[in-house]
Amino acid sequence: MKIFSEELVAEACRAQSVANLSTATIGEVLLVAQYLENKTGIPFIRMDQGSPGLPINHYGVEAEKRALDSGIGSQYPAAAGVPELKQAATRFVKAFIDIDIDPVGCIPTTGSVAASFGAFIAVTQRIPGKDKVLFIDPGFPIQKSQLRVLGIGWREFDIYPYRGAEALEAKLESELAAGDIAAIVYSNPNNPAWICLDEGELAAIGRLATKYDVVVMEDLAYFCMDYRRDLSHPFEAPFVPTVARYTENYILMLSASKIFSYAGQRIALCCIGDRLYEKQYPALAERYHDAGVFGVTLTASILYMITSGCTSTTQYAYAEMLNLSCDGVIDFVEDTHEYERRAARMKEIFCRHGFHVVYDRDVDQKVGDGFFFTLGYGDMSGEELLLELMYYGVSSICLSTTGSLKKGIRACVSRMRDDLYDVLDERMAAFAADHR
Repeated sequence: MKIFSEELVAEACRAQSVANLSTATIGEVLLVAQYLENKTGIPFIRMDQGSPGLPINHYGVEAEKRALDSGIGSQYPAAAGVPELKQAATRFVKAFIDIDIDPVGCIPTTGSVAASFGAFIAVTQRIPGKDKVLFIDPGFPIQKSQLRVLGIGWREFDIYPYRGAEALEAKLESELAAGDIAAIVYSNPNNPAWICLDEGELAAIGRLATKYDVVVMEDLAYFCMDYRRDLSHPFEAPFVPTVARYTENYILMLSASKIFSYAGQRIALCCIGDRLYEKQYPALAERYHDAGVFGVTLTASILYMITSGCTSTTQYAYAEMLNLSCDGVIDFVEDTHEYERRAARMKEIFCRHGFHVVYDRDVDQKVGDGFFFTLGYGDMSGEELLLELMYYGVSSICLSTTGSLKKGIRACVSRMRDDLYDVLDERMAAFAADHR
């Protein structure tokens, strides 16, 4: 039996000016779910927005308080970032990725969203004719929204049929051969599918990025969250897989939002490979009337125009958390393990009631449990499933909005609570009874 009537859900959509719930954005789904909760007092199982669901890291909070008490809030922050954070970033990348990167190329940004927005501008303007972005999907919908704002074109493909180094390399070669691709974008682990590109696939991406002079923008928002391997020991193998081992054309985006639950303070790092940072592009020099050095132009002529630097106190907080992670004082991998436990428990409930995991394999192994997972139900389309689940008090987003060609929805575990597992079980039992 449905929790919410079709009429009530339609009312919520009208009240929030959501024209089509089945293709709604994350923010629109969130508004409809909130409206229904507030109107009825009935809690939703919130699987829509990927907002952290763990307590904020207290070491960061204390460091930010100390920074504010020191009086730095009266001064504008440097566009390139405070030295303490840049040094900490270099150390952290070495500790957990085993990549050497100069502090000069580690630029703080107000979240990875700002990092990708600025990077999209720089990478598509550096070489005339290379003005499009290639997405390895499924992916983060907001990045395509950024390109719409900027008027930048893109191509995309769903990676599901192209897993494995050989298949992925062949597909990428066919996309890059035209010569108009400026950048390749993906997240690893993946939002929404939680698949993880392996070393062979990353090597293939790196080889072709070098061959076609393409910049790889690697979104590491869910850093060290492939819990199938223990990545928690700084300066010890195994290290986080990265394309940076296989090409010099890379930008790593490292956010504090998920690993330290520091989302509200909007702090991330745009880490530019040394060779790319120093490379000079005449097209950038002509446009910005500077030397055309990629890293300097991105920092001073683009990112600074967007946010005028990054809040000083949050930079000191991030530096403290990065350094303490390198020292072994903070174990952010163990802290975030709670997401793995939630995913496993939620998947068991859904699958017991007839659902299936859509992106279920990682090349030759089962996909891991983590911040996101994907669900399908029989032959139901993702749009149909999203709408039907809303009637049973479960909110999500449709996979089609992420560039996926598969039928299903994305589920985020971050807002799940212990008191809601039995509620989810009851609602999915009712769903299964109504959809045999």
